[in-house]
Amino acid sequence: MSALVVVGVDGSASSLAAVEAAAREARARGAELRVVHAFVWPATHVPLSPSPLGPPDGGLRKMADRLVTEAVERARATAPEVDVNGAVVAGDSLTVLEAQSRAAELVVVGSRGMGGFVGLLVGSTAVHLAAHGRCPVLVAREEPSADDPVVLGVDGSAAGERAVEFAFAEAELRKAPLVALHAWTTWNAPMPAPQDASAPYANPPGALAGQEERLLSEALAGHRARYPRVVVEQKVVRGRTREALIDASRSAQLVVVGARGRGGFAGLLLGSVSQALLHHAHCPVAVVRAAGARD
Repeated sequence: MSALVVVGVDGSASSLAAVEAAAREARARGAELRVVHAFVWPATHVPLSPSPLGPPDGGLRKMADRLVTEAVERARATAPEVDVNGAVVAGDSLTVLEAQSRAAELVVVGSRGMGGFVGLLVGSTAVHLAAHGRCPVLVAREEPSADDPVVLGVDGSAAGERAVEFAFAEAELRKAPLVALHAWTTWNAPMPAPQDASAPYANPPGALAGQEERLLSEALAGHRARYPRVVVEQKVVRGRTREALIDASRSAQLVVVGARGRGGFAGLLLGSVSQALLHHAHCPVAVVRAAGARD
């Protein structure tokens, strides 16, 4: 069975941009592309067939079919070599796309929506999928420059390991350099062993920064060996992670983060850094859940 990329569409300009992004992702992966529209109207008991007073090609169901057909045509125009199919699936967008994510290796959605995707970034769809989807979720915006790097947010946690793997694979598929960024403050940095029992909170100059450099190097070490063609730049910055990654997104073609990392609260399925990027990043964002994560 070939790999599968899924894209959610609702007829908005944003979702058509997501179709183009998904087609490029499917082409790079050698994957099949499935275009999905969540058709919520059957649950409202609204008549789906054409009105006797309207045109014969009217009706909500035919409108949904046309929407998917147009999106499939857009995908085929973007990547003619990709096997593209479309589906109208009854249900709300959250439930439909979460179910689709179980068989996919990537789900792509637009950054703004209408109809079944009302208020995507300021509402629930992107956040819900990033928190509950069974595969990485890519929130597309306008097509970024292919000359820019992929940016990876690294926190050194076990939960972020799958995001690191995804970012390396994505950089290789895109033939792009990878910027691995780790931001730290004295509040989130692990405390090294005290040098003097009489001064348990004192650290030699540069000790914390050096420890954070090592944390980043260790998080990347095995992946560098598996992806030798990916050119990696390591960046350790002192400051808040959200601000550092949003700033880095200004000159990135993609930002990759984990759904939850070090310092997260167990009850929150999507961390504050991921949510901030979904709202404020200047480029597409991929959110990757930890392997075996539970809702």
